[in-house]
Amino acid sequence: MKQPDFWENPQQAKLITKEVSSLREKKTEYNKIIDIEEELATYKLLLAEEESAEFLQEASRKLAEYEKFIDKAETRFLLSDTTDNNSAVLTIHPGAGGTESQDWAEMLFRMYTRWAEKQNYSTKIIDYQPGDEAGIKSVTMEIDGEYAFGYLKCEIGIHRLVRISPFNAQGKRQTSFASVYVYPMVEDDIEVDINPKDIKIDTYRASGAGGQHVNTTDSAVRITHLPTNIIVQCQNERSQIKNRETAMKILKARLYQHYQEQKEKERQKLEDDKTDIGWGNQIRSYVFHPYQMVKDHRTNHETGNTSAVMDGDINEFIYTFLKFKAKKEN
Repeated sequence: MKQPDFWENPQQAKLITKEVSSLREKKTEYNKIIDIEEELATYKLLLAEEESAEFLQEASRKLAEYEKFIDKAETRFLLSDTTDNNSAVLTIHPGAGGTESQDWAEMLFRMYTRWAEKQNYSTKIIDYQPGDEAGIKSVTMEIDGEYAFGYLKCEIGIHRLVRISPFNAQGKRQTSFASVYVYPMVEDDIEVDINPKDIKIDTYRASGAGGQHVNTTDSAVRITHLPTNIIVQCQNERSQIKNRETAMKILKARLYQHYQEQKEKERQKLEDDKTDIGWGNQIRSYVFHPYQMVKDHRTNHETGNTSAVMDGDINEFIYTFLKFKAKKEN
């Protein structure tokens, strides 16, 4: 970075700067862990010399204070895949069930938006299709921040809701499903070959909020990758050109993930994850009635604080799954 020509290649300089920032953060994290270890060792020594209720209470308070930091630091070491450090593209689709499932999809959209805010990540809506009466038919959003994909890949799968339906006049209990999928935003140093002959580009009028411009111009863009039948669309920008650039960026991310999964199939590793991503195999249940509980079916981790979870407090589920997955692989 101290070389005079460092910024002559802005893209490479950006990648190196990002890597340096990540390494500095890891070094700071490591030093803090050493300090914590020494401090807790001191408490242990003092308690061994003198059984003091005051020392024990103070040590317990410190342990609880450091527990969240240690959990977060531990999970960072588990995120070692090539794209774990990348930003993410998150897509939510409601299952069968019309308005009820569409409302559930919107609730999940809010949950992940709140989670991103608490992580100090920035979010950007790429495509938003509102429901006919309430909720959403689909949403795609970009979540920009370090390790966003590494954390959010734990959320891939089917999410199940059980509650008293606000859309049912008889007040019956309703079960709804929504699918969540996450792709890593691919950096420019990773090559993804897209043949122009393999894509079909359509333009259409954007839907939803946006004023007069939305209703009078074909600014929204849909790109279909013919060999894989992967379809991406973008309507958040006012310019068709910008929407096309964003859609190509998302297509690149999805194709990278697609090719990675193909490689895993060839190595026969994808078989172990089928229950995580297959429709009909819910990874997590959110029960609002007759009792309150959120339970991850992969790890059996659960909590009764449903309101906190729906407000974005899902790190416990993410951390528990990462540890579970690491133990399973080892």
